[in-house]
Amino acid sequence: QRLLWWKIAERSLEIHGFLDFTWCDERFDFQATFLQCLAKHVPNIYSAEMDPLVEKQEEMVQAAILYPLECYLFGEDPDVFLEKLQQSGTSQLCGKVFKGGETTYSCRDCAVDPTCVLCIDCFQNSIHKNHRYKMHSSTGGGFCDCGDTEAWKAGPVCTKHAPGASSSPKENSECQLNEEIMEHSRRVFPSVIKYIVDMLIWEEENELPVELTIREKADSYYCVLFNDEHHSYDHVIYSLQRALGCELGEAQLHTTAIDKEGRRAVKAGHYAACQEAKEEIKRHSENVSQRPLHVEVLHADVMAHQKFALRLGSWLNKLMSYSSDFRQIFCQICLKEEAGSEKPCFISKLMLWDARLHKGARKVLHELIFSSFFMEMEYKKLFAVEFVKYYKALQKEYISDDHDRVLSVTALSVQMFTVPTLARHLIEEQNVITTITETLLEVLPEYLDKNDKFNFQGYSQDKLNRVYAVIYDLRYVLVSKPTVWTDRLRERFLEGFVSFLRILTCMQGMEEIKRQIGQHIEVDPDWDAAIAIQMQLKNILLMFQEWCACDEELLLRSYRECHKAVMRCSSNGRSREKTVFHLCGHTLESKPYRVSADPVSIHLPLSRTLAGLHVRLSKTGAISRLHEFVSPEEFQVELLVEYPLRCLVLVAQVAAEMWRRNGLSLISQVFYYQDVKCREEMYDKDIIMLQIGASLMDPNQFLLLILQRYELADAFKKIKPTKDQDLIKQYNVLIEEMLQILIYVVGERYVPGISNVTKEDVIMREIIHLLCIEPMAHSAITKSLPENENNETGLENVIDKVATFKKPGVSGHGVYELKDECLKEFNMFFYHYTKTQHSKAEHTQKKRRKQENRDEALPPPPPPDFSPAFSNVVRILNCDVMMHILRTLLQRAVELETHLWTEAMVQMVLHLLSLGLLEEKQQLQKCPEEEVTFDFYHKATRMGSSALNAVNVLMLVEKLKRVPQLEAQKDTVNWILQMFDMVKRLREKSSLATVGAASGSEAAKGDESTQDKEKAERKRKAEAARLHRQKIMAQMSALQRNFIETHKLLYENTLESQGKGDAIMEEESISSAIDYSRIALGPKRGPSVIEKEILTCILCQEEQEVKLESAAMVLSACVQKSTALTQNRSRILELSGDTLDPLFMHPDLPCGTHTGSCGHVMHAACWQKYFEAMQLNFRQRLHVEQIFDLENGEYLCPLCKSLCNTVIPIVPLQAQKINSEDAEAVAQILSLARWLEIVTARISGYSVKNAKGEKQNLPPFTNKGTGNSALEFHSILSFGVQSSAKYSSSLKEMLILFATTIYRVGLKVAPNEADSRIPMMTWSTCAFTIQCIENLLETEGKPLFGSLQNRQHSGLKALVQFAAAQRTTSPQVLIQKHLIRLLGGTYNCYPCISCQIFGTLIFAYSFSLSAYNHLYLFHLTTLAHIMQIVISSATESPTAHSSDNGEEAQSAQSFCREVCQYTSGCFSQDIPGWLVWDCVKKGIMPYLRCAALFFHYLLGVSPPEELLQVSEEGQFKALCSYLSLPTNLFLLFHEYRDTVNPLLQRWCADPVVLSCLKGKSIAIRYPRKRNHLIELPEDYSCLLNQASQFRCPRSSDDEQKHPVLCLFCGAMLCSQNTCCQELVNGEELGACTSHALQCGAGVCMFLKIRECKVVLIEGKTRGCLYPAPYLDEYGETDPGLKRGNPLHLCQERYRKLHLLWQQHCIIEEIARSQETNQIIFGFNWQLL
Repeated sequence: QRLLWWKIAERSLEIHGFLDFTWCDERFDFQATFLQCLAKHVPNIYSAEMDPLVEKQEEMVQAAILYPLECYLFGEDPDVFLEKLQQSGTSQLCGKVFKGGETTYSCRDCAVDPTCVLCIDCFQNSIHKNHRYKMHSSTGGGFCDCGDTEAWKAGPVCTKHAPGASSSPKENSECQLNEEIMEHSRRVFPSVIKYIVDMLIWEEENELPVELTIREKADSYYCVLFNDEHHSYDHVIYSLQRALGCELGEAQLHTTAIDKEGRRAVKAGHYAACQEAKEEIKRHSENVSQRPLHVEVLHADVMAHQKFALRLGSWLNKLMSYSSDFRQIFCQICLKEEAGSEKPCFISKLMLWDARLHKGARKVLHELIFSSFFMEMEYKKLFAVEFVKYYKALQKEYISDDHDRVLSVTALSVQMFTVPTLARHLIEEQNVITTITETLLEVLPEYLDKNDKFNFQGYSQDKLNRVYAVIYDLRYVLVSKPTVWTDRLRERFLEGFVSFLRILTCMQGMEEIKRQIGQHIEVDPDWDAAIAIQMQLKNILLMFQEWCACDEELLLRSYRECHKAVMRCSSNGRSREKTVFHLCGHTLESKPYRVSADPVSIHLPLSRTLAGLHVRLSKTGAISRLHEFVSPEEFQVELLVEYPLRCLVLVAQVAAEMWRRNGLSLISQVFYYQDVKCREEMYDKDIIMLQIGASLMDPNQFLLLILQRYELADAFKKIKPTKDQDLIKQYNVLIEEMLQILIYVVGERYVPGISNVTKEDVIMREIIHLLCIEPMAHSAITKSLPENENNETGLENVIDKVATFKKPGVSGHGVYELKDECLKEFNMFFYHYTKTQHSKAEHTQKKRRKQENRDEALPPPPPPDFSPAFSNVVRILNCDVMMHILRTLLQRAVELETHLWTEAMVQMVLHLLSLGLLEEKQQLQKCPEEEVTFDFYHKATRMGSSALNAVNVLMLVEKLKRVPQLEAQKDTVNWILQMFDMVKRLREKSSLATVGAASGSEAAKGDESTQDKEKAERKRKAEAARLHRQKIMAQMSALQRNFIETHKLLYENTLESQGKGDAIMEEESISSAIDYSRIALGPKRGPSVIEKEILTCILCQEEQEVKLESAAMVLSACVQKSTALTQNRSRILELSGDTLDPLFMHPDLPCGTHTGSCGHVMHAACWQKYFEAMQLNFRQRLHVEQIFDLENGEYLCPLCKSLCNTVIPIVPLQAQKINSEDAEAVAQILSLARWLEIVTARISGYSVKNAKGEKQNLPPFTNKGTGNSALEFHSILSFGVQSSAKYSSSLKEMLILFATTIYRVGLKVAPNEADSRIPMMTWSTCAFTIQCIENLLETEGKPLFGSLQNRQHSGLKALVQFAAAQRTTSPQVLIQKHLIRLLGGTYNCYPCISCQIFGTLIFAYSFSLSAYNHLYLFHLTTLAHIMQIVISSATESPTAHSSDNGEEAQSAQSFCREVCQYTSGCFSQDIPGWLVWDCVKKGIMPYLRCAALFFHYLLGVSPPEELLQVSEEGQFKALCSYLSLPTNLFLLFHEYRDTVNPLLQRWCADPVVLSCLKGKSIAIRYPRKRNHLIELPEDYSCLLNQASQFRCPRSSDDEQKHPVLCLFCGAMLCSQNTCCQELVNGEELGACTSHALQCGAGVCMFLKIRECKVVLIEGKTRGCLYPAPYLDEYGETDPGLKRGNPLHLCQERYRKLHLLWQQHCIIEEIARSQETNQIIFGFNWQLL
């Protein structure tokens, strides 16, 4: 069989001319032959590297090398063999390697740690999609963990990779690799692998290995440029252009290829030429950057072989995916070391060379490792051993490299270190923890000072970022705690822990600072590196502590080692004589040290680790054996407490502004010290260390030490303090800070080990205190809670116990509100509150209690009991020094020495008293009195001295009630006095149990009676306040009524003064026939309701009545092109309107000109001044990104900051009176037939006259319209029209300005006031804007009238009046010309299918103001539109049969028969009449609604009541009545039968109509479809799935792109990528920007799928980000998928986006966003 295949292979190779048949011989030396073949073919195949033909090269490689190689390997046709192998079943491991930006999923319920992730396919086919999952964007280089049983607690395999999912076992057994193939693999693989390794690590630039050199070396070289992360794209392009003299396009191509592949040949030629090019590139690159580009000159053959080595790597990679046997053979060969040689194995060689490989080679190498070693667990372990063996060298190479981590072999550590069994193996056998910690010390030697402490002054950010990678590795190794401890594991871990303590020793006391006195510090020191490393180590410190706590023996030994390390660091201090401090008969001997004068450091990781271990000793009970490991003499608790205490004193002194000369760096350090990111391993541990001190030291000694370190020894002695106000203020702040720390030491017990609480209790307490400030969003709570090693806060487990969720509205986010029953847990002095949070929480809680008519006392909740190891802490409450402190402070308050105390200080004293009383009460309730040694009550009621005026604490507290400054604390004082009383009763009555019980209830009663009295008093006050409020409201109401009455009289007077004529006319019309007042057209037209308009200018605040002859007033407005109504998104828009004729609008409405206004009024003169001032202002602001384009007249509305680009002049409505008698007479003379006859006569007359005379040769759009005024167009059209009004000059100027803007924006041409198309564009924008508003009202389900926003109402009114004014302000000749074309076209056949009838209607009405012209023109256009609808309904198929055969249906039937006759049977007469009527009725509604809006704003006639409500049937009748139409619209044809039939015949004979009826072209259906944003999937992961399958149409590589989705049309685009940039009018535009020009006429809305952000863009230079309509279960968006919660579509938010589009507010939103987020150098929207 093998020989047979060789015959086929031989024939194939002869055809290609690449036969090297010696391969088929079984006895030959494979390696020599293989290399000979490569030496012969490879240089020929890869000869043209400057302009490679990739497809041809691949074809030649396959034919000459890979095909014969595969034939030899498989013994049969490779394709057939691999197909069989693929069908034989896939591996259980998925093994997909993630590209950058690809979405990964992790299950919070089942993943062993957060690094366990699934690819999108495995996730969709797994059980985890119904769990609590997280989505994230991969940085690239990760690996799907599907099938890895160690990565998942449940559901390790998806349905695709489950055993037996792909095929039956029978097929599996059939196609295992046979021994022959295995043997050939063992022959082929070593040669292939050796060749790949040799070529990738080959260092000679000119020579090849001897075995690959078979021909004479030619002088053919390449100058090769390599990628680095130091130079930017622009740097490289500049250097190439300068050095090689190439074009920009060529330089860009080179740069893109270098960035993608890692290297590129930029010049070919002789050695000397390439060497010269190399020097030139280096020289030019040094000009723009500090270091030159990496350039090499390589011989063409070397380049060819290196390129082919990578191709062979890809071939092997493909082979690995087919069979486990291939993978195992490959791994064996790669790991095999040469016998007796010190050299590393193949795979280690490649790893060690990794940092020197270019990007493309690294990718191939890493993919090969993924597809082989990581797919076989046994070899993964062996690979990990090799990796750890060279770990230090690899990390040092990575740190000195400049490529991203994802491109380094060190990034593979996460794949090995996070596997629990593998991590244990590496700890036990390879001592990996020690290796990593030693590496960390070895890579940071330059940052160690002379004391062997780190000092990161002048550090390199890039280097530290790379060092963090080593810290991450430590985290990965420790991520899952062992369940079983062996002696070896224990020893190795302890060894690693001791090594880690060496790092902490270098950090203990690093970067010491000294208080600056006199002069301010000149340069702020670098503080952020030390804090950043502390943040990185936070979770590792916690993990080490957790690991130690798993095993009692290990915990005690670790504690001993840590204690030793702390002692070594502490004893280094300067040993001076001890100072002695006496107070209250107690003495303290300590080292003389002052935080304000001596060096102090905020970094104490060793002390804090010891505190963490101590708490865990207490929690596990192992503390009872501590004396066996650390003797009491060695323990030296004062020394342990010393450094954390100094740190807390430093924080207090910073608060007291004693360190303000030390600059911002210290303030920043103190902020992070207490911030949630660091506090667990900084601030919290320092408090714990003080609690350890308090539990082990004598309480009086402890307090004396605290007083001394806070430098408050003098403040509590009898010596009178100084008169220096600053010093007194300092003392006060320090006393407050010290009292606060004492409260925390005694009261903060929510730490497992300090008291018997769980982690859940701790989190619940944190959440309760956060929600006591205000209701908060889920993300805000999460940010305020510390994360554990798995990035979890534990929030979800407990949040529902303490809070209720309140869903969000259309904007904002959902919030959690605290349950009432949890409010009792509120502790005002919660130790994680910042000062702001403390005051806010106190205010909120007091306000709540006040609203509930309760007292405002906020006593501490009863704390849980200390665990035995910490039970002595409470003794500091009742010791002598504490009593002295409390008594001294209370005495100062009572004696009104206001400068010596503050309210906050007294508040804290009261809080400490509360804690003491609560503690004693709890102890008395639990134990008999004789067992209770805590005697707080006794000490507090004991006199301070034997002097006559001596007082005790209780007496002082009672006196506080009389201190006026402490009115706010009265309720707290009362509560404390009640507590004193209760404890006293418990003490007195506890000897007899029964009496004790009674006393308890009595005390409670006493308590209740006092509370009742206070409640009654409060109730009385509340009632009085309510009555007072009621009285004030009644007075206001009376004043309001009075004002309305006065205003009413004024209003009536104003109406009366408008002239009696109007009033009489209105009265007559109302009395004679009420219906007439609601008809807009024809002889029965109702009166125009004209109100006097007095408007206020928003700039000068002056009022003015709007009149034609007055100075112009204007509305700020924005004109923009829009595709909001388009019926055909595929239609290509004209980017320039140079040749566009806007007279007839296309029925597709592909693009219109919309005018919107924000409704704010200005004087024209004021606006012009404002605009000029803005221009001047912005010309001076050179560097700020321009929000608007001043050249194109853009500005922000002075009031609402909307973007505007013009102003609409406000033209008042002109009253037109109709004499009904005259109207009747005219109606008899002027029928439609007569009217049409006169019109056609005038048209033909005008045409003849024009044909004879001047100007007929002018091109259609150059006619300036300034013809002879004698050419008056007198006709029936001007019958009954009053003489045109005179406009003021400023109004005329504004009319021209607005008209020119519409022309400029609508046609995208330069402004030209004389262009004949200006009037057409003004009518066009009027028509389009009305249609947009009607569409919007219909979409929102609002009534046609009465529901417009004020801005829409003002804008539309001004726009319609402006359009009407064009008739008199534009040149008469021009108007005549347009009217001739319009009416001529309508009379013939043009508009019947091919134009937009409502636009035609507006154009026609803009010519005439006579009642009959209005009516007949409207009827004529309505007939044309009915014809359009009937023709478009010809292809309609009836959905449901209706037996309705009413009058309308019969009329429709007869009309259809006529149409059928006129179209020679093209129109089928079989269409039922009811269907035609149904189509007409539905189809004509938008047209009628638009017409009603137009005539209402044109003529001012009030609409019928039915149009102020939403009702389908009532609306149709009301519209017909208002517009003088019969409800059976076909009666129009009947009424004007003789006149209309000729028109009908012409229309039906139109070729376009006949083409539609024959089905050759498609007519627009009516009513037009309402445009909506595309339908989005409910679950966001479906969108991510779509994005993952998206392939850029213009790019062949499989690199992940930035897919964006157009929300207008649903197109998926490749954003921010050079492959999809387009050249439009000579400008490079990104895919989104160029798409927006066609899809939305420059305005568009995109969804960035991988970032879950909406992008709004307008034009080429403007855009902004907007929240996506996808929310998580907590009602929050997730930009960038940072939180990763499952997201679901929120219909309300999506509707809001839809309205933003339909209301044409996208530009406004962009301008507002850019105004609020001004950036110096903004994003380049042009290339989006």
